[in-house]
Amino acid sequence: MSKTDFLKVESSTTLILSSVTLLLLYFFVIAFWFEVSNKWLFGILMIGQLYFLQQGIAYMHSIWRIPNKTLAVDSSFQPSVDVFITVCGEPVELIRKTVLAAQAMPYERKKIFILNDGKVAGSANWQAVEQLAVATGALCITRSISGGAKAGNINNALNQTTAEIIIVLDADHIPKPYLLKELVRPFQDSAIGFVQSPQYYYNQKQNIITAAAWAQQQLFFGVINRGRSRFSGNTMCGTNMAIRRDVLDQVGGVDETNIAEDFLTGLRIHSLGYTSYYVPKILAEGLSPEDYSSYYRQQLRWAKGNLEVLLKFNPLLQPGLSFPQRISYFSSCTYYLIGLVVFLNALLPLAFFFTGSVPFTTNSMVLAAAFLPFIFFTFYNLQQSSNYTYTYQAIAFSLGTFSITLQALVETLIGKKRSFAVTSKVQLHGNYPLLVIMQICYVCAVLLGVLYNAYTYGLSPALITNTVWAGFYVMCFSTVIHAAIPRLSFILTFFTKPLHFSSYAVLFKRTNQI
Repeated sequence: MSKTDFLKVESSTTLILSSVTLLLLYFFVIAFWFEVSNKWLFGILMIGQLYFLQQGIAYMHSIWRIPNKTLAVDSSFQPSVDVFITVCGEPVELIRKTVLAAQAMPYERKKIFILNDGKVAGSANWQAVEQLAVATGALCITRSISGGAKAGNINNALNQTTAEIIIVLDADHIPKPYLLKELVRPFQDSAIGFVQSPQYYYNQKQNIITAAAWAQQQLFFGVINRGRSRFSGNTMCGTNMAIRRDVLDQVGGVDETNIAEDFLTGLRIHSLGYTSYYVPKILAEGLSPEDYSSYYRQQLRWAKGNLEVLLKFNPLLQPGLSFPQRISYFSSCTYYLIGLVVFLNALLPLAFFFTGSVPFTTNSMVLAAAFLPFIFFTFYNLQQSSNYTYTYQAIAFSLGTFSITLQALVETLIGKKRSFAVTSKVQLHGNYPLLVIMQICYVCAVLLGVLYNAYTYGLSPALITNTVWAGFYVMCFSTVIHAAIPRLSFILTFFTKPLHFSSYAVLFKRTNQI
């Protein structure tokens, strides 16, 4: 597949309605049809069902109608632009590529600034960054007073610059020549506060980490943001974006109170009544985390930032937002509750293996009759709406990294502060078993549980059902264990490569063409 396939969005109204109907039907069957056997286990099950119901409906709402907006071309519209390249210890040669590409963008009224945070961060190469600026002709703003991390770095530069439009690029996101034109053009509409474009990882094929990180991103930057753009529900995502300076002034600059500074700043801009615009084109190419430690820190920062927004600035109660925007922001924040949901759901098969307890009593065939149509249409809809780019890695890492979002939730609830950490742009080689200790314990518990239950109670339909249920989690968790501990790859190959959704994509495509 080409790198732009995820942006070629398809959305079938009939399929969406069918998926919603089956989702509601499955929820109704689980919640009301069967006889409750253990009320505590049933309560745990329903927490998960309510979560997936909310996320499912929010997704269908996002992709309900994909807009195909065409902007008028006004060659006389040439606002002044400051391009901010945020730097904090990244390799100088990587920064050089981004700076040179930014300078090559055709636009008369632009200035290129390197926002050098290396000095306050204690980076060894901060002076080399200043020398790079001199060598390339870029302007360099080096902070001497710390505070606010990336947001503070941008705000410091805002106080020393004057352009009408601010373009923000991370140090590793190399812009295309047409980036400026595409990001500036929407501001012809004075109601637009910010413009966002996708974050594309050009190193996505390097290893299992980069492939999984991109697999998770492409659904969000493809169909979800394209769909949300019809009601200005797309969120600010930190790089490859443009912001109107006077709008930033009105919200007090980039928010420095949250480590997801971009997300919260976009929320504040929308709360003032400004709209946003999403450009569904790859305008810059950057780097994905290349090792599990870097991936872990990145995801933990995103999760904690979003959960803090949920608890402190509940989007459902924010003034100034439209109802669709409230739903959009709320679903983005609550997505990071997935760690708690996966943890609780994964415990249910274990409860059966060791105690024989189940949430409800039912015939396996009846349960399958409700579950199989629901799950088939759900994945079919995901495949079609993402132009068949949705992968096994996206599922495996979303579910298998539950410990990251679970840690973020606990830290948020107890009020633990976490500093902004720049994602490493150099691969760190090593094994990180402590970061996946919960996944390892679960795989071992399932193996012991299946043997114990079979020995104690004998082979039964319930054992088969729960083994399949737990086996799905084992596959997802094993994929993550493989990523964190490369030395175990030869053992975990069996678990990590049996289901690649690309195979199903071919089947779905053929089915769709019949």
